[in-house]
Amino acid sequence: MEDQRTEFAQAAMSCRNFSALCREYGITRRTGLKWKARYEAQETMSDRSRRPKHSPTRTPEDVEQQIVALRSDNPGWGAKTLRKKLENDGVHGLPSVKTVNNILHRYGCISVEESRKRQAFTRFEKDACNDMWQTDFKGEFRMEDGNYCYPLTILDDHARFSLAIVPRSGTKNVVIPAFLEVFRQYGLPKSILSDNGAQFAGFKRGYTQFERLLMELDILPIHGRMKHPQTQGKIERFHRTMNQELLKHVTMHDIDDACEQFRLWRQKYNNVRPHEALGMKTPAEVYIPSDRQLPEKIAPWEYGGEYHVIKVNSWGYVRFDKWQIYLSQTMIDQYIEFRPNPDGESFSACFRNFRIAEFKTENGELIHRNIARL
Repeated sequence: MEDQRTEFAQAAMSCRNFSALCREYGITRRTGLKWKARYEAQETMSDRSRRPKHSPTRTPEDVEQQIVALRSDNPGWGAKTLRKKLENDGVHGLPSVKTVNNILHRYGCISVEESRKRQAFTRFEKDACNDMWQTDFKGEFRMEDGNYCYPLTILDDHARFSLAIVPRSGTKNVVIPAFLEVFRQYGLPKSILSDNGAQFAGFKRGYTQFERLLMELDILPIHGRMKHPQTQGKIERFHRTMNQELLKHVTMHDIDDACEQFRLWRQKYNNVRPHEALGMKTPAEVYIPSDRQLPEKIAPWEYGGEYHVIKVNSWGYVRFDKWQIYLSQTMIDQYIEFRPNPDGESFSACFRNFRIAEFKTENGELIHRNIARL
């Protein structure tokens, strides 16, 4: 196109019939005069921007720079979060969320891949703080000293409040001490949702010490379905946020450095970062600690006396009726109540105020080990 315009302008310099030349090139006399004038002035023959020189509604340059700078410091924050944080900081002249998003695109802050990742996904939510906590180990990563870090995370389901991030060099003997510390600080929840990892859930051979501790504290252990991470959608989303805002941008030297980096990021996540699912409030503005405190000593449980109560032997078995039933080595020396079910075809094993297993009446065969509150 530029070559054709140049060719036209050169022909126009010596042309006797300017109108005929314009018709030959399929342009008006006005357009022809414009390209001839530009050629004589040695100006570019390409199209010029139609953008107005002045735009009264354009976001002020200093506000745009504050948006971009805040995004640079927090690469995982979206337009809503950025706008709310700047509003909280008293910045005036802020544009709409859509305009903030356009500014991020214009400055190359958002990739197509990241936009696709942020498709809306509906998740269930508990009605109040401490109705349920979610927990999981974030996938391990290697630190500068060559060792791996395994962060244990605990999140309140309702407030999205990060109750703890506990980085350790392994997953063994981490869960119970970490939770006891959180219980002392924030009180006891009604239930805790985890996956079926060996640190949280007993499989075919019984129950974990963690499950037993929770039941002794009147906390319901809940486990997501096998190979169904959507059950723990909030903590999965929390881990993704941790990746986007921290792990992609910070290299941790060792466990001590990891503890400090996670402490700083957790403080920002809870107290500074507005959360879209919370109406742009921060988790700390929503979360209320539990009024159920961790007892100094777990009190013994008194069963009602209506059903058989049997002590688990030192191998994890109980003898009920004519059946020798394996329950769990975790329950050694604990007392279990056996209740017949209304259908007459099965009976339940109960630990304190939880039903922990169900067996067939005809042969004592295990039906399931699902834990439920009575």
